Amino acid sequence: MLLGCIGDDFTGSSDLANTLAKGGMAVAQYNGVPDGPAAPGVEAGVVALKSRSVAPGLAVRQSMAALNWLQDQGCEQIFFKYCSTFDSTPHGNIGPVADALADALGAGPVVVCPAFPGAGRTVYLGHLFVGDRLLNESGMERHPLTPMTDPDLRRWLAPQTRHPVGHVPAPVVAQGAAAVRAALAAQAAEGARLVVVDALADADLRTIGRAVADAPLVTGGSGVALGLPGNFAASGRLAGARPAWRGEGGPCVVLSGSCSAATRGQVAAHRAGHPVLDLDPDAVIAGETTPEVAADWALAQRGLPLISATAEPARVAAVQARHGREAAAAALEGFFAATARALVARGVTRLVTAGGETSGAVVEGLGLPALDIGPEIAPGVPALRGGPALVLALKSGNFGGPDFFAEAAAVLGQGA
Repeated sequence: MLLGCIGDDFTGSSDLANTLAKGGMAVAQYNGVPDGPAAPGVEAGVVALKSRSVAPGLAVRQSMAALNWLQDQGCEQIFFKYCSTFDSTPHGNIGPVADALADALGAGPVVVCPAFPGAGRTVYLGHLFVGDRLLNESGMERHPLTPMTDPDLRRWLAPQTRHPVGHVPAPVVAQGAAAVRAALAAQAAEGARLVVVDALADADLRTIGRAVADAPLVTGGSGVALGLPGNFAASGRLAGARPAWRGEGGPCVVLSGSCSAATRGQVAAHRAGHPVLDLDPDAVIAGETTPEVAADWALAQRGLPLISATAEPARVAAVQARHGREAAAAALEGFFAATARALVARGVTRLVTAGGETSGAVVEGLGLPALDIGPEIAPGVPALRGGPALVLALKSGNFGGPDFFAEAAAVLGQGA
């Protein structure tokens, strides 16, 4: 294994695995830290954790366990992947995990770059944009778990790390990899260890990738990974093999727990032509709506059924006020995990999930130790094989177009 990756949620990890596979690497995604060695031939291993919203200390411990396993596989470089909207709180978990990994690897300066231009995320003057909006005007300021209220990545990251935060501006990136390396070194000389790097286009990300070819640690969204496979290919160490995709032709169900603006739009578009079961969180928490009832409903429908907890921010806030944020989230995640098990037990072979926490709950609930990477459905979202008769699409809340659910179902069935 050449490249070892640690993802802080399941959808982001599959996004990263997709980027690396498109770059020519043989990739495997592991759901949690594996118990044994990787299979032969894996060039990039992605350990998917559910560490984005847990306590910082727990996130660090999980990430260090992943690092130890990846080092045992012989990885030469470590990539810490977080969301392209930099989802975190003023206390973590991006800074604490990056610090711990840098300490363990003796790394510095360390690139910080969540940019993903293909999905509209760019970094300019150290500020994160979503499309033509600053991060704190994009809807992310109302995220129920990690509200992003400041687009200045340097300012947002500063309370999370023990070291000064540096910056490499866009004009330097435009000068090429050598200029980026020199700027990173200059920032380190001034005391910075985590260094925010601007990126406006994929070409910038490839430049950054070349600049960090010898860095023991890189952090960012999946976009920065665009430039990493080429470093290994240049030395002739990639086999270039990728297995053919085979979909499944059985029933497909969509599970949506994300409350992002993009997912709300996707649910509304889907409702126009397909059956939707809108969950009442109070009934789920009270046990009045059970996973078995939801699964039976889905299999009784025609078309592409959607089981949805997606709601407007005000409704989410009201549920959290009644039950507590953590208790409400745990109840809904547990519900989706159990519903996924019930659906698969009843013969469902294709599952589409929306939301990082929902996707993580589903993968953990199904007990899937690893996922094989298939074709791309939308930027950042690949088709995944979870077993001999199960394929999945795990969508981050903000990804995909209005008709994503139907598009995903079609790709998951290709070649069946």
